[in-house]
Amino acid sequence: MNSIQDTVTLKNGVQIPCVGYGTWKTSPEQTIDAVKAAIAAGYRHIDTARAYGNESAVGQAITESGIARKDIFLTTKLWNAHQGYEGTLKAFDKSLKALQSDYIDLYLIHWPHDSKFFDNWQEMNVESWRAFEELYRTGKVRAIGVSNFRSHHIENIRKHSEIMPMVDQIEFHPGMAQSETREYCRIHDIVVEGWSPLGSGSVFQSPVMQQLAEKYHKSIAQICIRFALQNNVIPLPKSLHPKRIQANAEIFDFQIEEEDMHTIAETDCGFSGMDPDNLIY
Repeated sequence: MNSIQDTVTLKNGVQIPCVGYGTWKTSPEQTIDAVKAAIAAGYRHIDTARAYGNESAVGQAITESGIARKDIFLTTKLWNAHQGYEGTLKAFDKSLKALQSDYIDLYLIHWPHDSKFFDNWQEMNVESWRAFEELYRTGKVRAIGVSNFRSHHIENIRKHSEIMPMVDQIEFHPGMAQSETREYCRIHDIVVEGWSPLGSGSVFQSPVMQQLAEKYHKSIAQICIRFALQNNVIPLPKSLHPKRIQANAEIFDFQIEEEDMHTIAETDCGFSGMDPDNLIY
């Protein structure tokens, strides 16, 4: 792959750009300019979620970007409180309206288990997925998947559904390689995306990462994004600064050596995210 617009093919033949632009923790006011900057820099894969509170801003940015909707791969997610068959269909319609679109490229269940809203996660996930299958069959969604699901969560869907998830979006960054989940996805032909590929601010203070940045003459952010790509993970980096947004796309002119890949995977960058079985949100 040579650019952020190069694609990975999902099991149903849909093609998804190999790098996306993430909008987690981006206010609506920031989102419009940031997404437009990302699109101007060449990004054609935009990731949002109902829970982010910025779907309308993402939709506005895409509309104002001058790039045709068909040339943007747009992802959003079903929030925990809206799980269940009927809740999913209603939530999807609201997301669609907010995004100013008549279809979504990829729709994901955001989290498998959230005890604040439901205890019977197995049943809730299956009911939500039944709605996902309906949305997919009617053409309102081009691809369906999950987010933050580990193998036992996906197995629950596999045993009770007709269509397997096409994507699993998981936390992925130095020190959080999630090898078991990625191997399960590889076996079942599920494409893996990585949220927070830059970890947290502490990754930029890591002596190991600083040494690798010097070795490859790249920024630490670029090393992190390249690390994801070489693990067959679609990274979703986020920045609000146009120059960094552009720099995060410049990761196709170098290759991280195998030994360094192992080092990065084992580097503790002080950020472990959230446990999907014990969600605190």
